[in-house]
Amino acid sequence: MKVLVIQQRYGIGDMVIFTPYLHAISKKYETPITLLAKESSKAKDLFAEDDHFREIITLDKSKDGFFGIIKLANEIRSRNFDKIFIFNNSLRYKIIAKIARVKEIHQYEISFLKRKDIMFRTAKNFTEKILNKGISSQPNLIFKNSNDTNNFFKKINRDNKIIVLGVSASGPTKRWDAENYIKLTKSLSKIANCKFLIAAGPKDNEIIDKFKESISNEDFLSLADFKIREVIPILKKADMYVGNDTGFLHICAALDIKCLGLFMDSPAKSYSAYSDNINVTVPDGETIESTTHKTQGKDKISFDDVLMKAKKILLN
Repeated sequence: MKVLVIQQRYGIGDMVIFTPYLHAISKKYETPITLLAKESSKAKDLFAEDDHFREIITLDKSKDGFFGIIKLANEIRSRNFDKIFIFNNSLRYKIIAKIARVKEIHQYEISFLKRKDIMFRTAKNFTEKILNKGISSQPNLIFKNSNDTNNFFKKINRDNKIIVLGVSASGPTKRWDAENYIKLTKSLSKIANCKFLIAAGPKDNEIIDKFKESISNEDFLSLADFKIREVIPILKKADMYVGNDTGFLHICAALDIKCLGLFMDSPAKSYSAYSDNINVTVPDGETIESTTHKTQGKDKISFDDVLMKAKKILLN
């Protein structure tokens, strides 16, 4: 049995959210699956040590356009898949599956209109209906290696609380100001012996420099230079995540870490309700249901609300 799954969304968080359904398909047919995904989802890093996956095919720009359809269809056809699961409603992928002569095709209902939905719920209902079984929406990232060699962890004591600060984001409207996070570190350090993991990317050097100017280097570790597969075992050591709605939030939730996500310019319900590990803060005047990709409310995130909720998680 050879099974292909297509999950073409861009984000790391998106891929994490879809993980339970990818695992469920693999378990149902008792075989590792092949996944077609964009490089930006970091699927190769997220699932590097996960035996539910046989292969990850990168969906790149060479597979765009008319000739891209032919190229991708030929690539799929050469692997002789028995089944394909398409987690979108695009006619393009239905055509590709048909050209590739995949015997059994499962896909969302085809639509030419952009629909508002709760992403994880649509994926959950789709997979449950086909597999005829209930599936928990809580993701689980599987890894085998630990990272105890980092000098930062050699200085950690048993009474230290390790807090991940998710300061990075896919755009400026989704990023709470660095000064707020620095102020938060000082407030939390008054109630517990805290060490901080700064969850940032290679383009966040300016943010990291602000932490270097404000906090002792012994009290924080920047993750900006680590690959995602290297970051996962480091994050697993954390007691809590506080930060923007970014890939690091969803990775931490999948590692069973209690999280506080700041949803200032994204749909909080769609990106938090899938996991009991995610607590939510939204801009003043908004609700979990009302926030969207057009909320742009980063200046309305209450520092006092974030601090209160972070303290509650930290002390429980």
